[in-house]
Amino acid sequence: MPATCPAEDVDDLVHPERWERSRERSASRRLGALRRRRRQRGSRSVALVLAAALTLGAGGALAAPAGDGSDGVLKKGSSGPVVVQLQQKLGVPADGAFGPQTERAVRRYQKQKGLGVDGVVGPQTASALGISLATAQAQSRGGGGGGSVRTPAILDSIAQCESGGDPTAISPDGTYRGKYQFDRQTWAAYGPAGDPARASEAEQDRRALKLYKARGTSPWPNCA
Repeated sequence: MPATCPAEDVDDLVHPERWERSRERSASRRLGALRRRRRQRGSRSVALVLAAALTLGAGGALAAPAGDGSDGVLKKGSSGPVVVQLQQKLGVPADGAFGPQTERAVRRYQKQKGLGVDGVVGPQTASALGISLATAQAQSRGGGGGGSVRTPAILDSIAQCESGGDPTAISPDGTYRGKYQFDRQTWAAYGPAGDPARASEAEQDRRALKLYKARGTSPWPNCA
């Protein structure tokens, strides 16, 4: 069915002055519609920007993830024996979890020593504190050899005394090696031969636990 024109438009065609006014009204309507579309597009763009900002502020997918020690530093979210050592050095509760209190203590220490204040224990801060970051790297590799091992508090204390909890520690003469300072002969008595300081932390914990169950604290007379 052919489209029909409103009576007003037909009348406009008969009178030229009305025709001109009709053209002006049409142009005004088109301009108004164009402006409305632009405003709608602008509103959608603003909404997208606001949504992205809220995601960042809330710690969403675009926010930086917490560290797990895989980059060889200690920071908020790290945990383990080396964090216990750090906390002992800083004089805060040594619970082995790097939380806000530990981060604040690190910042205070960095400020006192003239280091970069970021609350992260990197090579410079670790060196000033006298701790090794090797343990954090070993822990981030998952310990290997079947996962972590639950050790009694006495073994944790022995490890701190013998090596500062560092699985890669080696005595000055090279005889005693690893977290519990095994010599190679004792190490081989509780598993395959090799270098204790090159074994995973979990494997060192396992053999230390076997040794402790067999001989008590006598293998560590200076630290028990």
